[in-house]
Amino acid sequence: MTSKRPRPPLDEDSLREAALRYVSRFATSRGKLLAYLQHKVKERGWGGEQPADLPALVERLAALSYVDDSQYAVMKSAALGRRGYGARRINESLRAAGIAPADRTDADAQVDAETWIAAERYARRKRVGPYASAVPDPKQREKAIAAFLRAGHSYAIARRWVDAAPGEVPEAEE
Repeated sequence: MTSKRPRPPLDEDSLREAALRYVSRFATSRGKLLAYLQHKVKERGWGGEQPADLPALVERLAALSYVDDSQYAVMKSAALGRRGYGARRINESLRAAGIAPADRTDADAQVDAETWIAAERYARRKRVGPYASAVPDPKQREKAIAAFLRAGHSYAIARRWVDAAPGEVPEAEE
């Protein structure tokens, strides 16, 4: 039977090392990094002489360009768009990651430009509308529209894709 020795509490140096390890492994935002560091301090405790100044550490890493909320927002929105998610779902994901509205401008422009493409990817992935094998019955149609809405697409876009006949891809509206 092996017993694990408890890890020593964090101090300034070990906290900085943990933060650097985290940002070297994961693309992250200031909010996510702060939450991670808070979790680490809660998990292991604090043994430093001064209270832990987590926001200052996060800002220092951001000033060194290890954390860039604007780039993270663009990367995250592009990844979610490739999976077929709509603007509402992407914006909620960015808000949950702690991205400020000022840091979302490039990401929002990208999402707006690729709304129709993301909806097509979602329809293809879920095999609805032009990618379905048959016209859905009314109950299946409602379920497909609800799935589009949960994915963050507007009702108008969801309806156009779900109501498209199998094999007929709808044209994007300008």
